[in-house]
Amino acid sequence: MTPKYFDAHGHPNFIAYKDDRDEVIKRALEAGVWMTAVGTQQDTSKSAVELAEKYQEGVYAIIGLHPIHTDKSFHDENELGPSFAEATKGKEGFTSRGEQFDYDFYKKLAESRKVVAIGECGLDYYRLKLKDSSFKENEDVIKKQEENFRRQIELAIEVKKPLMLHLRNGQGISAYNQAFSILKSYNLNLKSGAPGDLHFFAGSFEEAKPFLDLGFNFSFTGVITFTHDYDEIIKKLPLERIMAETDCPYVTPAPYRGKRNEPKYVEEVVKAIATIRGEDFEKVRETILQNTLRFFNIKI
Repeated sequence: MTPKYFDAHGHPNFIAYKDDRDEVIKRALEAGVWMTAVGTQQDTSKSAVELAEKYQEGVYAIIGLHPIHTDKSFHDENELGPSFAEATKGKEGFTSRGEQFDYDFYKKLAESRKVVAIGECGLDYYRLKLKDSSFKENEDVIKKQEENFRRQIELAIEVKKPLMLHLRNGQGISAYNQAFSILKSYNLNLKSGAPGDLHFFAGSFEEAKPFLDLGFNFSFTGVITFTHDYDEIIKKLPLERIMAETDCPYVTPAPYRGKRNEPKYVEEVVKAIATIRGEDFEKVRETILQNTLRFFNIKI
């Protein structure tokens, strides 16, 4: 089976697909779409590997600890199911268990031939407390995120898998600049066995430039089909560094807005990239596909 598209970052392993997961994946594969199942903590990383191993080809796993799960966080039913509050009639709702990266647990998962990257890992400052709040709590959150990020960089280097980065600015702090400083301290480059992708890139070209110099890729979601906020960066980046993703079940692209997202819809993201760049669709489709296969070291 030869793919036409590759969804570089999605979550078909999430509970949002509990009732029709196999049908969603079948639709994608029949449309020539290969995909990743991306983990966000131990449970979803384990389910990502289990899902990928069900398929001979076309479905791959990415394992890691999302920065938002290194501390107490909001609850997303699409990811984890109903909150504890709903189950217990409580009032405060579920918060993340504040997982700390278990190196040995994830290293064991990485032994699967279907694991193609480490992540999604990185830094998320979007939900930090307001500047006029006690900043000590922010400092603790940032420290935990950075410590867990470093451990995942180290694992990626050891197992020679690329990094899938989640970086989100907040409270006037650039997660991109801070992540670059951390990555640079590891002398990370393509020869280290751990290049990376900036998933759902939403930074400026100035924030992108240092990562370009380190050999990183940039992936874009369905949001580019209904806003022009990303047009400039998509035009400026070399096409050879761009990948397409759905981040399903989130950010459903046009013309499917209002529906749950799924890997098959990555085609709309590729179409939008070609339109924004004013380039031949077939050239863009094939280049993005080859970028992704090369990035994940998948031979077909």
